[in-house]
Amino acid sequence: MLFIIKESLKLISRAKFSFVLSLISTCISVVLIVASVLLIILSGQFESKLKKNINIDVFLKDPISEQKTSDVRNQLREKEFISSVWYIDKKQAAENFIKETGEDFRKILDYNPLPASFRIRLNENYADNDSINKIINSLSQIDGVDEIVYQQRLVGKILTQINNIKQYIFIITAALLLISIYILYSTMQLIINSKYEELDTMKLVGAKISTIKLPIFLNGIYIGVFAGIIALILFLVLFQYLETYLGSITFTISNPIYIAGIICIGPLLSILVSFVSLRKVNLKI
Repeated sequence: MLFIIKESLKLISRAKFSFVLSLISTCISVVLIVASVLLIILSGQFESKLKKNINIDVFLKDPISEQKTSDVRNQLREKEFISSVWYIDKKQAAENFIKETGEDFRKILDYNPLPASFRIRLNENYADNDSINKIINSLSQIDGVDEIVYQQRLVGKILTQINNIKQYIFIITAALLLISIYILYSTMQLIINSKYEELDTMKLVGAKISTIKLPIFLNGIYIGVFAGIIALILFLVLFQYLETYLGSITFTISNPIYIAGIICIGPLLSILVSFVSLRKVNLKI
């Protein structure tokens, strides 16, 4: 085993250009794979953020008693599809109207025509077009509720766009994965083809197939580890720069699990590609 480790290290010193080429291609592959995974994670968090901020206004009948208002509040809080509920009384409704429109109806009317309401936010698992329509029908059946209002066209457009974006992201992710594997496989094939004379010499002197393949496997693991560390540094620097632009996105690349995952991608990818690339190498001369 010690001999195999020494041979794998000699491969680096004897073929510096091949080592650098493999390192660059492996690093590119790791970066593409990590980027594709991050794309899915960040898009998922962005989707969750959008869905959690869909507001539905439940307007109450006017006038309505405090007891009836309390009953409506309790019924809303019991609904599993509602994540949060807050009450807007008639006074607050008037202030919101004046603030949003800049028009003070109190100069014309001596009473407040705006009803009290509850503003709710949905559980993200129910934030899709079909579920929202069913939710509206359910809320309309509550005694004391007069009207349900939400930006149907805007919400529907947002949810449709989210689904379209998710499809594009999965297509891009699949393409990036295939490209990364192809880059590394092509590089490995190029390096093995350049070493055929050396491999034939080892066969002539009676080397075992394990003695021929294992140093290349170990060399690939070294390259994978180095590539993973380089990719990790690149992403740490990138996220440090983008931190102010991510807003409320809670993802952080410095999580120990993500760090270990990024570093391990390189060796695992190198082992997989090395195994496929070396399958044709045998003791036949």
